[in-house]
Amino acid sequence: MKISNETKVGALTAIAITFLILGFNFLKGKTLLKTGNYLFARYTDAKELRISNPVFVNGFQVGAVADIENADQQLSTIVVSIKLKDNYQIPANSVATINSNPLGSPSISIALGNEKKYLQSGDTIQTAPSAGLLGGVMDKLNPVADQLKTTIHTLDSVLKNVNTIFDTTTKNNLQAVIANVNKTTASLVASSASLEAMLHKQTGTITKSMENVNSFTKNLSDNNDKITRSLDNVSKATDNLAKADLSGSVEKLKQAVSNMNTVIAKMNSQDGSLGKLINDKSLYNNLNNTIRSANILVDDLRVHPKRYVNISVFGKKDKTGPLTAPTSDSLLKQ
Repeated sequence: MKISNETKVGALTAIAITFLILGFNFLKGKTLLKTGNYLFARYTDAKELRISNPVFVNGFQVGAVADIENADQQLSTIVVSIKLKDNYQIPANSVATINSNPLGSPSISIALGNEKKYLQSGDTIQTAPSAGLLGGVMDKLNPVADQLKTTIHTLDSVLKNVNTIFDTTTKNNLQAVIANVNKTTASLVASSASLEAMLHKQTGTITKSMENVNSFTKNLSDNNDKITRSLDNVSKATDNLAKADLSGSVEKLKQAVSNMNTVIAKMNSQDGSLGKLINDKSLYNNLNNTIRSANILVDDLRVHPKRYVNISVFGKKDKTGPLTAPTSDSLLKQ
């Protein structure tokens, strides 16, 4: 059987028109076969909601508007079909509201509830009218207006109390306070002038101080090598001091002091010869007696030399007795 070209062209045209209609409906969010999860919402005002407008839960798009139909001829109720992207667990007491957007298309926002029972495909979700942009602003402004009324009432009471407090004496005191404030301001102006003079680039005290600091730091920079060598010498000295056996020297010094104390103790006692020599008075007496006997002997030798040395052939022997005490001239010499 041979098919004519006209038949082929007609069939292709019909198929193209069919795909065109299906693609247009797909772009609008409509599908010929209603497969997937659907929820239905009933509103008294659709607020210019369109098919394919997004549906959000906590700011996340969970689906789109699939269809919008009127429930009755009076248009008192509008039924909106919501197609979900997945089998989400939405509590049964969740509420869907239409959010108007002055700069774009409206959308549906679902506020999740707290029930453990979840909506199934084909269920009708609860709805609530949206407050709108102006309604939300008014809801926020009403508490502020109430607080403003309370504040104004409190301010009126405060002003009344202030008027009763501000008598003539108080006003005079306030004038005196203001005068003092003016004097303080004048003093601050003078202080700022002095500070400006101190900060002057040419003659300011701070500038000169900074010049001195710069000069000092320059000298430090010029003598950096000398300072480094000095620090190296100090480091070497401290290393040598750390390496020295200070503890051994201290122990030897302690031992020497202990020995010295022992010697001094023996000198103070009468046990040793040196102690007896220092502390025994008999030695002193014996020495004095020995020196006195030596003086007597010398004086006797000087007065009676012939008694000890007889060199005369014809002289006679000195028969006088020996001296028993030093002569007077020997005592004077002493």
